[in-house]
Amino acid sequence: MMAPPAKRILMTTDAVGGVWVYAAGLARALCELGHAVTLAVMGPPPAAEQLTALQGVRGLAVDITDLALEWMDPEGEDTAKAQDRLLAMADRVQPDVVHINGYREAAFPWPAPVLLVAHSCVWSWWSACRGQAPQEARWHRYAEAVACGLMAADEWSAPTAAFRDAIQACYATPTRGRVIHNGLDLPASALPKEPFILAAGRLWDEAKNLSALAAIASQLDWPLRAAGPIQAPSASAEEQPAGAIEFLGVLSRPQMIAQMRRAGIFASPALYEPFGLSILEAAACGCALVLGDIPTLRELWADAALFIEPRDPPALARALQRLCRDDRLRGRMQHAAQRRARRYSLGKMARAYHDLYGTMQQAPLPTRNVSMPEATAEFPA
Repeated sequence: MMAPPAKRILMTTDAVGGVWVYAAGLARALCELGHAVTLAVMGPPPAAEQLTALQGVRGLAVDITDLALEWMDPEGEDTAKAQDRLLAMADRVQPDVVHINGYREAAFPWPAPVLLVAHSCVWSWWSACRGQAPQEARWHRYAEAVACGLMAADEWSAPTAAFRDAIQACYATPTRGRVIHNGLDLPASALPKEPFILAAGRLWDEAKNLSALAAIASQLDWPLRAAGPIQAPSASAEEQPAGAIEFLGVLSRPQMIAQMRRAGIFASPALYEPFGLSILEAAACGCALVLGDIPTLRELWADAALFIEPRDPPALARALQRLCRDDRLRGRMQHAAQRRARRYSLGKMARAYHDLYGTMQQAPLPTRNVSMPEATAEFPA
């Protein structure tokens, strides 16, 4: 028997990358289940097409703020302002559950149970990409805020078990987080596949490992195209990286899906990827996958992708070239990826959150300690 619905949900999000796709899709699906959702958008504002996709969803409201994202404000200079603004929003919305797609905001004195969803974090990113913890004091301040949010939340979850375990190890969380896989719904691709390789995402992000693709693009039979922003949001000017990659720029989501439906292969030699919604989108569109061999992607795509050591460009070139030249293998991998993608549906994700919200509503609301401790966890050296 399903838990009673949480009728009012206040959900934070950003519009920079995959978190927006996740939050917008989840909010729409939750509204279809009878919930009312207010999306509090932090960081750079969403593009017009991002907002257009949410128009007409009954029960959904979008509140765009000027609040800094925590990874863009590691010193926490915007924290007091964020608390005032978001708690005022809560006074207006009167939420039954607060869904935080971040960390520091979970420690605010909310009037309702708080779910924290871990999508990424600077410390685990730094460890995966650079093999060590950040040394600057501002990132230690950031880590303290992350640990404080995890400690304050009534429940926390992550999109893969591997990333849940990484967060738990990094921040010594007091509870074991839940795992709720991300999900989306896309109709099966009916377009004929074309001979090109696609990569997508925040191309400025070291974790995406664009340099490995740039190093081998000229060696491949098929052209390699990459879609997404080349420079970080705080960068002053955009410069196209050198290499034999065709850069498509920032595409709207319909344009990106159109590219995925045409591409024969999708490459993501990631060093760090807590889930990878762009990989799921590409798989749903019938692309054969070549992925970095990291625990999160193994968890999701074992037996449905070719895996390579992400710091080994020759291995990446061999895997891509093999798929370019072997039609039967490419066809098998395309079908395997598309079948696996059906496991991660938007409806399944929404129902999991629906049930969790109901469980949280039934628990007594704890007294929150919102003070920021000097040291809240043992961070890796």
